Amino acid sequence: MIYGHTALIWLLFAGAVALLLAIDLGLTRRRPHAPSFREAAWWSVAVVAAAMLFCGLILLRRGHSEALQFATGYIVELALSVDNLLVFMLVLHYFAVPAALQPSVLKWGILGAIVMRGLMIAIGTVLLRELSWVIYPFGALLAVTGVKMLVRPDDQPGEPERNPVLRAARRLLPIGDRFEGAAFFTRQNGRLVATPLLLVVLVVEWTDLVFATDSIPAIFAITRDPFLVYTSNMFAIIALRALFFLLAGIMMRLIHLRVGVAIVLILVGIKMLASPWIGVPPEITLAVVVGVLGMSVLASLRNA
Repeated sequence: MIYGHTALIWLLFAGAVALLLAIDLGLTRRRPHAPSFREAAWWSVAVVAAAMLFCGLILLRRGHSEALQFATGYIVELALSVDNLLVFMLVLHYFAVPAALQPSVLKWGILGAIVMRGLMIAIGTVLLRELSWVIYPFGALLAVTGVKMLVRPDDQPGEPERNPVLRAARRLLPIGDRFEGAAFFTRQNGRLVATPLLLVVLVVEWTDLVFATDSIPAIFAITRDPFLVYTSNMFAIIALRALFFLLAGIMMRLIHLRVGVAIVLILVGIKMLASPWIGVPPEITLAVVVGVLGMSVLASLRNA
């Protein structure tokens, strides 16, 4: 047993994730293009349906409490992923990435997010198991992050001009002045130089790391089961590329979504801080998360 689940269950889920990624990212490699709205819509529906089917399986095998925890965690991670996509869009616009190369950038962003989240989940699980007091800095981190987002809603952690990785890369590497397809390096005037695509991917991976530091404590505030934490994260990540192209036309109109995400982070942070004394039923947690995020989306669309 690995954290209350057999190795077979972990392997089956890992295989399902690999299959979904192969279908999604494999299509990009074979026919490089920015997916149409129709393609993105169908894939988004398919991934969400897969997540809901998985939630149903949890309900049958483990009961309604764990199913509600998975659903709540999935919704929170999906909302944080949309916030992440806003930063991706900013990065792509800053570097003027051609539309044909955007799926490649998102591919690296998705793979990086899987690695970052996996490492953070493993570290968080060990810390919470061995050092129970870690819930307090985790909860405080979430609450402080949420407050910062409320006070400075337009401040984005992925702003390229302030990115330390970008600054370091520009100091250490010779940078070319044009994209060369999906290549990270090319030769210009007989000299090996990095293409702008490498800088874009470095910034995207840094963004993955920054968002993982918010995302993982948030999901641990909802459930301490590493399997539910991991699975909810993976389903949210798999939907990233399709959601980017599906929401590309309206993401900038979701002006209040970041406020909703901030409120959710504050609430789950408080929940984590109070967990030794106050237990919040999963039904209430789910209702609050859905209500806050739903109202932020409706408010954004109404004021757009």
